[in-house]
Amino acid sequence: MTDNPIRYAVVGRGWRAQFFFKLAELMPERFTVTGVMTRSVEAAAEVAGLWRLPVTQDLDELLRTGDPDYVITSVPWGVNPGLVEALVERGLPVLSETPPAPDAEGLRRLWSQVGKAEKVQVAEQYLLLPDHAARLAVLRSGAIGERTSAQVSSTHGYHAVSMLRGMLDVGMGPASVHARTFTAPLADPMSPAGWRDDATPKPAVNTLATIDFGGKSGLYDFTDNQWWNQLRTRRIVVRGSLGELVDDRVVRLQGTRTLVESELRRRQTGRDLNLEGFDLDHVSFDGSVVYTNPYAGVRLSDEEIAIATILESTGRWARGAAEAPYPLAQACQDHLISLAIDESARTGHTVDVGAEPWQ
Repeated sequence: MTDNPIRYAVVGRGWRAQFFFKLAELMPERFTVTGVMTRSVEAAAEVAGLWRLPVTQDLDELLRTGDPDYVITSVPWGVNPGLVEALVERGLPVLSETPPAPDAEGLRRLWSQVGKAEKVQVAEQYLLLPDHAARLAVLRSGAIGERTSAQVSSTHGYHAVSMLRGMLDVGMGPASVHARTFTAPLADPMSPAGWRDDATPKPAVNTLATIDFGGKSGLYDFTDNQWWNQLRTRRIVVRGSLGELVDDRVVRLQGTRTLVESELRRRQTGRDLNLEGFDLDHVSFDGSVVYTNPYAGVRLSDEEIAIATILESTGRWARGAAEAPYPLAQACQDHLISLAIDESARTGHTVDVGAEPWQ
C-alpha cells in the first residue's frame, strides 16, 4: 500500500470502467478517481449520478482536474491508439485498455509513436488473479524444474497468450502458430446479462492452437463464451523437466525415485462457522503461503483483486517506486500472437511471428 492514494483519471464509462470507479469507492484510502471523460452529456450525467465523480467531455480539462498519477483509457479498440498518443504527447503516464490497438499495423504504428517514451502500461490482469499468481509463484520456485510447455483453456486471445508466455517465462522472440476451429453443440446458459433461462444446445466454436516459442510450446484452447459458460471448466497445465502443475495439483520428482504430490490450497474465510466474513485470506503450497490477498477485508472477487493490483502497480510505477507491471511492448507481442491464432484458424496455414520493433 502506498502512503498516499493512487490517483487516476478515466476516459470511458463502460463495463470495465465501472471496476475502476467501484474500487476507488470501496478503498478511498488506496485509490482516487480524479475525473472521468465521456463522449456525451447523457453519459456524463449517468456517471455523475451513479458514482458522484467529476465528469467532462474535454481531455485537457480532465487532466487539469485532480493531478492524476496516470490516465486510464477504457474506450473501444479503434479509438484507443489515438487517445494514448494524445496523452503521451502531453507527458502523461497511461494505463491502456486491452489490446492497445486492434490490428498488427495499428500496434506497429502506436509503438512508433509512443514506444520510446516508455509511458504506457496495459491493463492485463489475468496473471494477477490470486490462483494464477499463486501458480506462478510455485513455478518460479523451480518446483517442477525448467518449464517446457503450457496449456491454457480459460480465456481468449491476448489474455491467454499473456498467461502462456508468463507461465513459460518466454521472452519476445519468434513464434510459430498453427490453429484450427471445431464446431459442436453446447448449451450456453449464461451471458454477461445473467441467466438466459434457455438450455437449448447451440453451435459453439472451439479454437485450438499450438504455439512454438522456439524450444517451449503452448497449447491454446478456447470455446465461445467460455468466460461465462460454466459448462466448460478452466484448465491450466504447465509441464517441466521435473514434474507438472495441473490446475491446483503439482507432482514432481525428489531425489531419484521419489514422486511427491502437493496441492495449492485457498484459505477462504466466512465458510461454515468461520465468522471473519467471506473473503480470500491466502493461498498456500506445501505449508507455505505463496499468495496473500493484499485487499483483505474488502470482500473483493478474484477479478476485482487482480484489477486493483494492476491499478496499484501502475500507480507505483508512475511515481517511480516500482517496476513496470505490463509494458506496451509485452502487450503488443501478446496481441500479435493472438492475431496470428485468428489468421491461422481462418486460413488453415501456419503463421510465423517474427522480429518486431518493440522486441
